[in-house]
Amino acid sequence: MSIVTPLFREAHPIRAGWTPISKHIHGRLSRIELERTIHAATRRIAPFWPLQHFVAVNPFMGLADHDFQTACELISCNGHGRMLMPASFYADQLAQGVVTDVDLTKAFELLEQTGPDSRTPAELRGQLQLLSEAEKSEQVGSGHRLYTLADHADATTGSQWMSLITDEISKWCAAWCDEGQSAWRMPWRMLPLYNAWKRASQFDRNPEINGLSGFRDLVGSLPEMPLEAIDFILDKLELHGPHLTDLLHRYLLSMAGWAGWISFAEQEAAMRGESRDRLTHLLAIRLAYDYALAQGPIMDEGLCDWRRSLVGNKAERQRERERLDLLNILHLAYELRGQRELVACLAAGPIGATAEPTSSKRKTAQAVFCIDVRSEIFRRALETSSPELETLGFAGFFGFPIEYIPLGHQHGSAQCPVLIAPRYRIRESVADADVAELRTILHRRWMRKRLNRLWKSFKTSAVSCFSYVEIAGLLFGVKLVTDSLGLTRPVARPGTAGLDPEVVKRVRPLVNRQRGRLLAQTPVVETGIALKDRIELAANALRGMGLTEGFARLVLFCGHGSSTVNNPYGSGLDCGACGGHSGEANARVAARVLNDRDVRAGLESRGIIIPDDTWFVAGLHDTTTDRVTLFDLDEAPDDLNRDLSDLQTWLTRAGQLTRQERAESLGLGSLAPAGLTTAVQARSHDWSEVRPEWGLAGNAAFIAAPRGRTRGISLEGRAFLHEYDYRLDPEGSVLSLIMTAPMVVASWINLQYYASTVDNRLFGSGNKVLHNVVSTLGVLEGNGGDLRVGLPWQSVHDGRNWRHEPRRLTVLIEAPAAAIELVLKQHAEVMQLVDHHWLHLLRIDPDQGQCHRYRGIGRWEPVSAPS
Repeated sequence: MSIVTPLFREAHPIRAGWTPISKHIHGRLSRIELERTIHAATRRIAPFWPLQHFVAVNPFMGLADHDFQTACELISCNGHGRMLMPASFYADQLAQGVVTDVDLTKAFELLEQTGPDSRTPAELRGQLQLLSEAEKSEQVGSGHRLYTLADHADATTGSQWMSLITDEISKWCAAWCDEGQSAWRMPWRMLPLYNAWKRASQFDRNPEINGLSGFRDLVGSLPEMPLEAIDFILDKLELHGPHLTDLLHRYLLSMAGWAGWISFAEQEAAMRGESRDRLTHLLAIRLAYDYALAQGPIMDEGLCDWRRSLVGNKAERQRERERLDLLNILHLAYELRGQRELVACLAAGPIGATAEPTSSKRKTAQAVFCIDVRSEIFRRALETSSPELETLGFAGFFGFPIEYIPLGHQHGSAQCPVLIAPRYRIRESVADADVAELRTILHRRWMRKRLNRLWKSFKTSAVSCFSYVEIAGLLFGVKLVTDSLGLTRPVARPGTAGLDPEVVKRVRPLVNRQRGRLLAQTPVVETGIALKDRIELAANALRGMGLTEGFARLVLFCGHGSSTVNNPYGSGLDCGACGGHSGEANARVAARVLNDRDVRAGLESRGIIIPDDTWFVAGLHDTTTDRVTLFDLDEAPDDLNRDLSDLQTWLTRAGQLTRQERAESLGLGSLAPAGLTTAVQARSHDWSEVRPEWGLAGNAAFIAAPRGRTRGISLEGRAFLHEYDYRLDPEGSVLSLIMTAPMVVASWINLQYYASTVDNRLFGSGNKVLHNVVSTLGVLEGNGGDLRVGLPWQSVHDGRNWRHEPRRLTVLIEAPAAAIELVLKQHAEVMQLVDHHWLHLLRIDPDQGQCHRYRGIGRWEPVSAPS
């Protein structure tokens, strides 16, 4: 009997991309069919960026060609997880009045579930009540789930095969993928993953000790190529048929963490023009363990029972579909309430927001911030500090896709969105240093780094690690105490490690194109940007941020980064537009390019005239402490000293206001301003702090409009704010760029926070306190298991309440409907995001300020604010 009243009188039709389980599971596949099936399964795996440049990524990226509701069914069946909150969550929202009958009715209408099977709000509430009670009494079934053989054995016999298999595969993946953490390296790392695993398994008795007798011989008998091994195992297990794509997807999701990292590695290789298929290797390895189970511990009766379970039960699938349909209606109603509050907030803003400013007085300063939601609070605070200043929002790499190479290094990091590859290499040097001094500085830095590496080797080697504790342990007592009290920083900042403080102040990026050696005895390489390209980059950046006229005397490019220690996910708090790094490098490069007289002369020929007395300055907003540091001030003209002093005063005041607004969420609301500043500074040094800041938790909206539309409105650090004036973009090129890059990245961020909230077990990384870094790539929760993906529990929950509300991104664009629709028609991947309901698209009417919801090409409906 169904636990909820059926929402439809007839079963749903098969949705696009959803393959029903066939009763006919026998019959060999041809090689082409097998490759096509494996590709269909592997492309569903979203990439997972490693810790060094961890960025928020859409964990449902591989399911973008499915609509949201179908993806919910896939994740429930194949991932044994959920994409919606439990029924009790929505019951609480209804009980508290957060969601109303108006929202329920509208959600039902938008999902086009009206007609003879329509349900009134009262009926929906009744169905939710039944489902909530069933959840509390644990009478809700898990719905139809695809099981691997290990899954099935664990569920029916109480064994722990899946735990053993996960630990075994994880240890070999960690050894093969290691990027320098281990002292002893895997001897077969140069072989492909599957072949390296085969060689290593010949020496590993652990599976046999734990019950997989003859495992080494079995692995030795498998084909040498992973595709042939998969074909061989599928034939032996009698797994062939229309259900196979979903089953192989399930196998990959049983090792979701390592599958995600391998998917990232394949994507990076593809950007370099290389073709790899490592996910097929991982799939072959995972299938091999189930084949070993079938050859040993699992009897024929268990195998037959497992194969029957793959067919599934039609009534069970229908009940699960009805449950998800109900939750989907409730979830949309929950999101609609937030949307209507946002619309009401915008409606209460300035009248005639897009009109030209009434004052023609030239501003003293303009500050361009990243669209990051944390910048919304700081921008609002800064604008209240002085009427002589205005702010703008633009992607934090400021339009300069670079690889930034630190002083004394041969390679650098990609300082641009992960959707694009860096086009230019920028290296650092020391201002006013001759060749002899530069050599001395580099030699000193590398000697210090070598000594640090030797010291680390001494601490971790098998011979000296125990004597190290005996001899030198007490010497670290004072440092341990000062680090614990937040008085000192446990480790040096990576960008300044090995450099004297005075040298750090003189480090500069070199933006002009040149050829030379980055280090002695290394190849000659080209770095910097040619003048023609600098002019092109500058023009595109200024047009993208809507800053082509009315320049102030000072223009601040303010990147952002965080200050944390002992935090594997520290890069996740940095700038996503800069590839998970601090935005300092991009801000300094952009400022230097735009201060170049040759670049300005080139911009004049493109219709962008920058006044001679305008100076661009770079800054960095520390999102943990809300302090802003300005760079290269010694290069500014003397007649700007007073303006710079005023700007620093305004930034200091804005930082204090921002800290006060954030204090309550950090549990520091009772502190006076001075104490609050000290407290947030201490959090940035505290190696035991699991929540140094909340990052992008709470993100819910992306607004592309002139700042006048949102100025003076508190969006509570929940909105990405991108400057856009459609009147300056007659061809729609800037709008196209916004909708295909920043909007997509914002959706990635939103969906990662969303997924880590609705199901942290599957899409998050669990308890931060239990994390152990593995291979410098990711973390394990504890001392084993799969590589964890997504965000820690502490990033979305404060121990009592959710800090992130699981809502899909609401995008609001102030532009004519035709311009928005043109971008959708030209970019299928963006159309997918919208039409498949991975985000909500609204348009702000430029003349009336009314918001309209996108319902399809040529179909927009007004959105009303809550009464």
